[in-house]
Amino acid sequence: MKIATYNVNSVRKRLPLIQAWLDEHRPDVMCLQETKVQDADFPIAPFQEAGYHVALRGMKGYNGVATLTREPPEQVIHGLGEHGHDEDFRIIQTVTKGVRVINTYAPQGYQITSEKYAYKLEWFGRMRRYFEDHLHPGEQVVWLGDLNVAPEPIDVYHPDRRVNDVDFHILARNAYKEAIAWGFSDVFRKLHPDRLQYTYWDYFRNAFANNWGWRIDHILATPSLAGLCTRAEVDLEPRKAENASDHTVMWAEFERISKL
Repeated sequence: MKIATYNVNSVRKRLPLIQAWLDEHRPDVMCLQETKVQDADFPIAPFQEAGYHVALRGMKGYNGVATLTREPPEQVIHGLGEHGHDEDFRIIQTVTKGVRVINTYAPQGYQITSEKYAYKLEWFGRMRRYFEDHLHPGEQVVWLGDLNVAPEPIDVYHPDRRVNDVDFHILARNAYKEAIAWGFSDVFRKLHPDRLQYTYWDYFRNAFANNWGWRIDHILATPSLAGLCTRAEVDLEPRKAENASDHTVMWAEFERISKL
């Protein structure tokens, strides 16, 4: 089972890149974040023509998530099943082949002195409470997406200069680690403990060419899946392409997945 994640920074702008990646790699599950389009305007037809079922939740100009699955999803949950929170536009859960995939676009936080940053910290706390109340580490669960946290110094360029950045500040890192301590493993870091690898490079100062990046897109799995993960890689080609997103695709392969 091949699962991929990609912050597309506008699904309509990046549609040719997504289509090309799907055609070449044929993942079983492709999770998109920051789709920036309301549901009625989402380009569903091209993905259906490519053989994918589309579960989505979006809003005009901001946020938005979509999950593409080669098999019809057995279940779709928008957000965390709660009402009145913008997680409806940041989280979509699908169950395919018995695996729950939680596709997530975490809050960025703006500045560490802002209310948006306080909200980001609380958001990770809410995710941890949701896991505790609704899931079990023995289940087959993947939590992935743009989680807007670089967990360790190896995950960001010039870490000594990034300590007050909302994606590397110690409180954000601790909130993220507390959430995944519920029962998730970072499959990329599990397979590549010492590899310097980024998933995001901003558009300014020639950041991509200089490899001034961040590893903020993650694929996390519960133990029953993490032990089956044989490959976890970052594909740089979509970031090199014309009209690229500022993120690129990360993917992982799991062997012998079957319904529990």
